[in-house]
Amino acid sequence: MRRLWPLLLLLLAACAPRLTGVNPERPPSPADWGPKPAPVEWWYVSAYLPREGLAFHWAFFKFWAPEGTRILGLPYWLFYPYPLHASHLAVTDLKNDRLIVLEKHDFPSPAAVVRGDPLFLKLDGWTLRQSADGFVLDAGPIKLDLWPLKPAVVHPPGYSGTAETGRMYYVSYTRLGLEGRVLGRQVAGYAWMDHQWGEQMAGYSARWDWFGLRLSNFAEVMLYRIRDPKGRVVAVHADYVDPQGRARKLKNVRMIPLEYWTSPVTGYRYAVAWHVAAEGLDLILRPLRLAQEIRSKSTRVVYWEGPEAGEGVAFGERVRAEGMGEFVGGPWPR
Repeated sequence: MRRLWPLLLLLLAACAPRLTGVNPERPPSPADWGPKPAPVEWWYVSAYLPREGLAFHWAFFKFWAPEGTRILGLPYWLFYPYPLHASHLAVTDLKNDRLIVLEKHDFPSPAAVVRGDPLFLKLDGWTLRQSADGFVLDAGPIKLDLWPLKPAVVHPPGYSGTAETGRMYYVSYTRLGLEGRVLGRQVAGYAWMDHQWGEQMAGYSARWDWFGLRLSNFAEVMLYRIRDPKGRVVAVHADYVDPQGRARKLKNVRMIPLEYWTSPVTGYRYAVAWHVAAEGLDLILRPLRLAQEIRSKSTRVVYWEGPEAGEGVAFGERVRAEGMGEFVGGPWPR
Protein backbone atom coordinates (compact mmCIF):
# COMPACT_ATOMS: atom_id res chain seq x y z
CA MET A 1 0.00 0.00 0.00
CA ARG A 2 2.89 2.37 0.73
CA ARG A 3 4.05 1.98 -2.86
CA LEU A 4 0.58 2.83 -4.16
CA TRP A 5 0.19 5.97 -2.03
CA PRO A 6 2.31 8.29 -4.28
CA LEU A 7 0.39 7.02 -7.31
CA LEU A 8 -2.93 7.74 -5.61
CA LEU A 9 -1.80 11.28 -4.80
CA LEU A 10 -0.80 11.85 -8.42
CA LEU A 11 -4.19 10.64 -9.61
CA LEU A 12 -5.99 12.86 -7.13
CA ALA A 13 -3.81 15.82 -8.09
CA ALA A 14 -5.00 15.38 -11.67
CA CYS A 15 -8.53 15.99 -10.37
CA ALA A 16 -7.62 19.22 -8.55
CA PRO A 17 -9.43 22.31 -9.90
CA ARG A 18 -7.57 24.27 -12.60
CA LEU A 19 -8.16 27.90 -11.63
CA THR A 20 -7.11 31.01 -13.52
CA GLY A 21 -6.51 34.55 -12.32
CA VAL A 22 -6.47 37.91 -14.10
CA ASN A 23 -4.25 38.69 -17.07
CA PRO A 24 -3.86 42.52 -17.09
CA GLU A 25 -3.07 42.39 -20.81
CA ARG A 26 -6.39 40.73 -21.67
CA PRO A 27 -9.45 42.69 -20.48
CA PRO A 28 -12.77 40.85 -20.31
CA SER A 29 -15.72 41.22 -22.65
CA PRO A 30 -18.76 43.16 -21.36
CA ALA A 31 -20.71 39.99 -22.23
CA ASP A 32 -18.79 37.96 -19.61
CA TRP A 33 -21.59 37.15 -17.15
CA GLY A 34 -21.37 33.37 -16.93
CA PRO A 35 -19.29 31.49 -14.31
CA LYS A 36 -15.51 31.41 -14.69
CA PRO A 37 -12.78 29.05 -13.40
CA ALA A 38 -11.47 31.70 -11.01
CA PRO A 39 -10.47 31.37 -7.34
CA VAL A 40 -13.04 34.03 -6.39
CA GLU A 41 -16.15 35.22 -8.22
CA TRP A 42 -19.26 37.17 -7.39
CA TRP A 43 -22.41 38.70 -8.86
CA TYR A 44 -23.94 41.77 -7.20
CA VAL A 45 -27.20 43.69 -7.56
CA SER A 46 -27.82 46.91 -5.61
CA ALA A 47 -30.26 49.80 -5.64
CA TYR A 48 -31.19 52.92 -3.75
CA LEU A 49 -34.88 53.75 -4.19
CA PRO A 50 -35.38 57.26 -2.75
CA ARG A 51 -39.13 57.49 -3.33
CA GLU A 52 -39.77 54.35 -1.26
CA GLY A 53 -37.03 55.06 1.28
CA LEU A 54 -35.42 51.68 0.56
CA ALA A 55 -32.01 50.40 -0.49
CA PHE A 56 -30.67 46.90 -0.89
CA HIS A 57 -27.72 44.88 -1.98
CA TRP A 58 -27.75 41.21 -2.94
CA ALA A 59 -24.54 39.31 -3.64
CA PHE A 60 -23.78 35.73 -4.70
CA PHE A 61 -20.24 34.49 -4.02
CA LYS A 62 -18.39 31.48 -5.44
CA PHE A 63 -14.94 30.83 -4.05
CA TRP A 64 -12.39 28.09 -3.58
CA ALA A 65 -10.38 27.65 -0.42
CA PRO A 66 -7.14 29.67 -0.74
CA GLU A 67 -4.25 27.84 -2.36
CA GLY A 68 -2.20 26.00 0.24
CA THR A 69 -5.14 25.38 2.62
CA ARG A 70 -4.58 22.01 4.30
CA ILE A 71 -6.47 19.60 6.55
CA LEU A 72 -4.39 17.12 8.58
CA GLY A 73 -1.44 18.11 6.43
CA LEU A 74 -3.21 17.24 3.16
CA PRO A 75 -4.59 19.59 0.48
CA TYR A 76 -8.07 20.89 1.29
CA TRP A 77 -9.50 19.83 -2.07
CA LEU A 78 -8.87 16.14 -1.27
CA PHE A 79 -11.64 16.44 1.33
CA TYR A 80 -13.88 19.04 -0.35
CA PRO A 81 -13.29 19.23 -4.13
CA TYR A 82 -15.98 21.89 -4.67
CA PRO A 83 -16.23 25.66 -4.57
CA LEU A 84 -18.03 27.20 -1.64
CA HIS A 85 -21.03 29.44 -2.23
CA ALA A 86 -22.57 32.16 -0.12
CA SER A 87 -25.23 34.82 -0.68
CA HIS A 88 -25.80 38.05 1.22
CA LEU A 89 -28.91 40.21 1.27
CA ALA A 90 -29.06 43.53 3.11
CA VAL A 91 -32.15 45.75 2.97
CA THR A 92 -32.07 49.29 4.37
CA ASP A 93 -35.47 50.65 5.38
CA LEU A 94 -34.91 54.38 5.85
CA LYS A 95 -38.52 55.11 6.77
CA ASN A 96 -38.34 52.74 9.75
CA ASP A 97 -34.63 53.27 10.48
CA ARG A 98 -33.60 49.64 10.26
CA LEU A 99 -31.15 47.34 8.46
CA ILE A 100 -32.17 43.76 7.70
CA VAL A 101 -29.31 41.34 6.94
CA LEU A 102 -29.80 37.77 5.73
CA GLU A 103 -27.28 35.26 4.40
CA LYS A 104 -27.03 31.71 3.13
CA HIS A 105 -24.21 29.26 2.33
CA ASP A 106 -23.82 25.66 1.17
CA PHE A 107 -20.95 24.34 3.29
CA PRO A 108 -20.43 21.44 3.97
CA SER A 109 -23.06 20.07 1.55
CA PRO A 110 -22.64 21.58 -1.95
CA ALA A 111 -26.12 22.68 -3.03
CA ALA A 112 -25.78 25.83 -5.15
CA VAL A 113 -26.64 25.85 -8.86
CA VAL A 114 -24.40 28.04 -11.03
CA ARG A 115 -24.93 28.05 -14.79
CA GLY A 116 -24.23 30.39 -17.66
CA ASP A 117 -25.78 31.18 -21.05
CA PRO A 118 -28.34 32.05 -19.79
CA LEU A 119 -27.08 32.97 -16.34
CA PHE A 120 -28.77 31.08 -13.52
CA LEU A 121 -27.74 31.27 -9.85
CA LYS A 122 -29.56 29.48 -7.06
CA LEU A 123 -28.82 28.94 -3.39
CA ASP A 124 -31.35 27.64 -0.88
CA GLY A 125 -34.36 29.16 -2.65
CA TRP A 126 -32.76 32.46 -3.68
CA THR A 127 -32.37 32.83 -7.44
CA LEU A 128 -31.06 35.22 -10.05
CA ARG A 129 -31.95 34.16 -13.57
CA GLN A 130 -31.43 35.74 -16.93
CA SER A 131 -34.65 36.31 -18.86
CA ALA A 132 -35.47 37.37 -22.39
CA ASP A 133 -35.64 41.02 -21.27
CA GLY A 134 -32.99 41.10 -18.54
CA PHE A 135 -32.91 39.39 -15.15
CA VAL A 136 -35.27 38.21 -12.42
CA LEU A 137 -34.10 38.37 -8.80
CA ASP A 138 -36.09 36.40 -6.22
CA ALA A 139 -34.43 36.42 -2.79
CA GLY A 140 -36.61 36.30 0.30
CA PRO A 141 -38.16 39.76 0.77
CA ILE A 142 -37.00 40.87 -2.70
CA LYS A 143 -38.79 39.95 -5.93
CA LEU A 144 -37.72 42.09 -8.88
CA ASP A 145 -37.65 42.29 -12.66
CA LEU A 146 -34.52 44.01 -13.98
CA TRP A 147 -33.77 45.12 -17.53
CA PRO A 148 -30.76 46.96 -19.04
CA LEU A 149 -31.24 50.61 -19.94
CA LYS A 150 -27.63 50.78 -21.09
CA PRO A 151 -25.24 48.12 -22.40
CA ALA A 152 -22.87 46.37 -20.01
CA VAL A 153 -19.45 48.00 -19.67
CA VAL A 154 -15.94 46.94 -18.75
CA HIS A 155 -14.54 49.27 -16.10
CA PRO A 156 -11.15 50.58 -17.25
CA PRO A 157 -8.53 49.15 -17.10
CA GLY A 158 -10.70 46.01 -17.04
CA TYR A 159 -9.91 44.92 -13.50
CA SER A 160 -9.58 46.20 -9.94
CA GLY A 161 -6.67 45.66 -7.56
CA THR A 162 -2.94 45.13 -7.95
CA ALA A 163 -0.53 42.22 -8.30
CA GLU A 164 0.15 42.39 -4.55
CA THR A 165 -3.50 42.54 -3.40
CA GLY A 166 -4.85 40.34 -6.17
CA ARG A 167 -6.93 41.46 -9.13
CA MET A 168 -10.56 41.05 -10.15
CA TYR A 169 -11.99 41.39 -13.66
CA TYR A 170 -14.85 43.89 -13.52
CA VAL A 171 -17.95 44.31 -15.74
CA SER A 172 -21.23 46.04 -14.89
CA TYR A 173 -24.69 47.05 -15.93
CA THR A 174 -24.58 50.52 -14.40
CA ARG A 175 -28.26 51.29 -15.01
CA LEU A 176 -31.01 48.68 -14.96
CA GLY A 177 -34.71 49.41 -14.84
CA LEU A 178 -36.31 47.86 -11.77
CA GLU A 179 -39.86 46.88 -10.82
CA GLY A 180 -41.25 44.54 -8.19
CA ARG A 181 -41.52 44.26 -4.42
CA VAL A 182 -39.12 44.86 -1.53
CA LEU A 183 -40.32 44.09 2.01
CA GLY A 184 -43.81 43.71 0.56
CA ARG A 185 -43.80 47.25 -0.87
CA GLN A 186 -44.24 47.93 -4.57
CA VAL A 187 -41.10 49.57 -5.95
CA ALA A 188 -39.78 51.01 -9.19
CA GLY A 189 -36.49 52.66 -10.04
CA TYR A 190 -32.96 51.82 -11.08
CA ALA A 191 -30.39 49.19 -10.09
CA TRP A 192 -26.69 48.49 -10.58
CA MET A 193 -25.35 44.99 -11.34
CA ASP A 194 -21.74 43.71 -11.20
CA HIS A 195 -19.82 40.60 -12.16
CA GLN A 196 -16.27 40.26 -10.82
CA TRP A 197 -13.84 37.33 -10.85
CA GLY A 198 -10.16 36.80 -10.16
CA GLU A 199 -7.78 36.01 -7.33
CA GLN A 200 -8.40 38.81 -4.83
CA MET A 201 -9.37 37.65 -1.33
CA ALA A 202 -11.81 40.31 -0.15
CA GLY A 203 -11.14 41.53 3.37
CA TYR A 204 -7.86 39.64 3.60
CA SER A 205 -5.47 40.41 0.71
CA ALA A 206 -7.42 43.57 -0.14
CA ARG A 207 -9.92 46.01 1.30
CA TRP A 208 -11.65 48.79 -0.56
CA ASP A 209 -13.85 51.87 -0.55
CA TRP A 210 -16.28 51.74 -3.49
CA PHE A 211 -19.12 53.78 -4.97
CA GLY A 212 -21.64 52.96 -7.68
CA LEU A 213 -23.40 56.28 -8.33
CA ARG A 214 -26.27 57.39 -10.51
CA LEU A 215 -26.17 61.04 -11.62
CA SER A 216 -29.15 63.24 -12.42
CA ASN A 217 -27.87 63.76 -16.00
CA PHE A 218 -28.45 60.02 -16.73
CA ALA A 219 -24.75 59.20 -16.33
CA GLU A 220 -23.11 56.90 -13.79
CA VAL A 221 -19.83 57.00 -11.92
CA MET A 222 -17.88 54.10 -10.44
CA LEU A 223 -15.09 54.94 -7.99
CA TYR A 224 -12.94 52.77 -5.78
CA ARG A 225 -9.70 52.77 -3.89
CA ILE A 226 -7.93 49.55 -2.93
CA ARG A 227 -6.15 49.22 0.43
CA ASP A 228 -3.67 46.53 1.38
CA PRO A 229 -3.99 44.60 4.69
CA LYS A 230 -2.01 47.35 6.46
CA GLY A 231 -4.47 50.00 5.33
CA ARG A 232 -2.22 51.62 2.73
CA VAL A 233 -3.99 52.89 -0.41
CA VAL A 234 -2.39 51.10 -3.37
CA ALA A 235 -4.81 51.93 -6.21
CA VAL A 236 -7.51 54.51 -6.98
CA HIS A 237 -9.73 54.30 -10.06
CA ALA A 238 -12.87 55.90 -11.43
CA ASP A 239 -14.82 55.88 -14.64
CA TYR A 240 -17.75 57.81 -16.06
CA VAL A 241 -20.51 56.11 -18.06
CA ASP A 242 -22.11 58.81 -20.19
CA PRO A 243 -25.86 58.97 -21.00
CA GLN A 244 -25.23 56.93 -24.16
CA GLY A 245 -23.60 54.12 -22.15
CA ARG A 246 -19.95 54.74 -23.08
CA ALA A 247 -17.42 54.22 -20.26
CA ARG A 248 -14.29 56.32 -20.01
CA LYS A 249 -11.53 56.27 -17.46
CA LEU A 250 -11.23 59.41 -15.31
CA LYS A 251 -7.82 60.90 -14.59
CA ASN A 252 -6.37 62.42 -11.40
CA VAL A 253 -8.84 60.61 -9.13
CA ARG A 254 -9.01 61.68 -5.49
CA MET A 255 -11.14 60.12 -2.76
CA ILE A 256 -10.92 62.21 0.41
CA PRO A 257 -12.69 61.04 3.60
CA LEU A 258 -14.67 63.78 5.38
CA GLU A 259 -16.43 61.93 8.23
CA TYR A 260 -16.05 58.56 9.95
CA TRP A 261 -18.27 56.08 11.77
CA THR A 262 -16.88 53.51 14.20
CA SER A 263 -18.71 50.23 14.77
CA PRO A 264 -19.54 49.62 18.43
CA VAL A 265 -19.47 45.86 17.72
CA THR A 266 -16.25 45.26 15.77
CA GLY A 267 -14.34 48.48 16.34
CA TYR A 268 -13.78 48.97 12.61
CA ARG A 269 -13.67 52.64 11.60
CA TYR A 270 -15.27 53.50 8.27
CA ALA A 271 -14.96 56.64 6.18
CA VAL A 272 -18.63 57.28 5.30
CA ALA A 273 -18.73 60.87 3.97
CA TRP A 274 -16.44 61.74 1.07
CA HIS A 275 -15.17 64.40 -1.26
CA VAL A 276 -14.52 62.59 -4.54
CA ALA A 277 -12.95 64.35 -7.49
CA ALA A 278 -11.30 63.70 -10.83
CA GLU A 279 -10.71 65.53 -14.07
CA GLY A 280 -14.24 66.82 -14.87
CA LEU A 281 -15.84 65.54 -11.66
CA ASP A 282 -16.30 66.99 -8.16
CA LEU A 283 -18.83 65.53 -5.69
CA ILE A 284 -19.60 65.59 -1.97
CA LEU A 285 -21.24 62.36 -0.78
CA ARG A 286 -22.86 61.57 2.56
CA PRO A 287 -24.44 58.43 4.05
CA LEU A 288 -28.19 58.26 4.56
CA ARG A 289 -27.84 55.96 7.56
CA LEU A 290 -24.75 55.30 9.70
CA ALA A 291 -25.25 51.88 11.32
CA GLN A 292 -24.82 49.85 8.13
CA GLU A 293 -22.12 47.35 9.11
CA ILE A 294 -22.57 43.81 7.79
CA ARG A 295 -20.81 41.05 9.74
CA SER A 296 -20.87 37.99 7.53
CA LYS A 297 -20.75 34.61 9.24
CA SER A 298 -20.35 32.80 5.90
CA THR A 299 -17.44 34.73 4.37
CA ARG A 300 -16.03 36.00 7.70
CA VAL A 301 -15.66 39.49 6.22
CA VAL A 302 -16.97 42.68 7.83
CA TYR A 303 -18.03 45.63 5.67
CA TRP A 304 -20.22 48.73 5.57
CA GLU A 305 -22.80 48.89 2.80
CA GLY A 306 -25.51 51.48 2.34
CA PRO A 307 -27.15 54.31 0.40
CA GLU A 308 -25.28 57.57 -0.20
CA ALA A 309 -26.35 60.82 -1.80
CA GLY A 310 -24.82 64.17 -2.64
CA GLU A 311 -24.25 66.74 -5.34
CA GLY A 312 -21.55 68.50 -7.27
CA VAL A 313 -20.31 69.03 -10.81
CA ALA A 314 -19.81 66.61 -13.70
CA PHE A 315 -18.08 68.08 -16.76
CA GLY A 316 -19.37 71.59 -16.11
CA GLU A 317 -22.93 70.57 -15.24
CA ARG A 318 -24.46 70.70 -11.75
CA VAL A 319 -25.67 67.21 -10.82
CA ARG A 320 -27.21 65.27 -7.98
CA ALA A 321 -25.67 61.91 -7.14
CA GLU A 322 -27.19 58.92 -5.41
CA GLY A 323 -26.29 55.26 -5.13
CA MET A 324 -24.51 52.78 -2.91
CA GLY A 325 -21.22 52.82 -1.06
CA GLU A 326 -19.27 49.78 0.13
CA PHE A 327 -16.35 50.09 2.54
CA VAL A 328 -14.56 46.91 3.62
CA GLY A 329 -13.36 46.81 7.22
CA GLY A 330 -11.56 43.49 7.11
CA PRO A 331 -11.75 39.98 8.55
CA TRP A 332 -14.14 39.10 11.35
CA PRO A 333 -12.33 40.19 14.53
CA ARG A 334 -11.14 37.30 16.67
